[in-house]
Amino acid sequence: MKKPAPKGKYAWAVKVGEKGQFVIPKEARDVFGINPGDTIIVLADEKKGIAIPPKSMFAKLAQAIFDGDISESDDEE
Repeated sequence: MKKPAPKGKYAWAVKVGEKGQFVIPKEARDVFGINPGDTIIVLADEKKGIAIPPKSMFAKLAQAIFDGDISESDDEE
């Protein structure tokens, strides 16, 4: 018997095309309110992988940048 996913947790498998593109599954677009023409942000960490946070995070990140609330890390070069 298949164990149900924890509430609010999702997983989808997608194929990457020759140009490195992939389609965000319709169910994921519906869950996260992603519509044609929307801008999304892609975050990446070589050790942790790639993340596409909800679009509401884009607005929060942009506001933090404009407000100067983001501090630079000491280990950045």
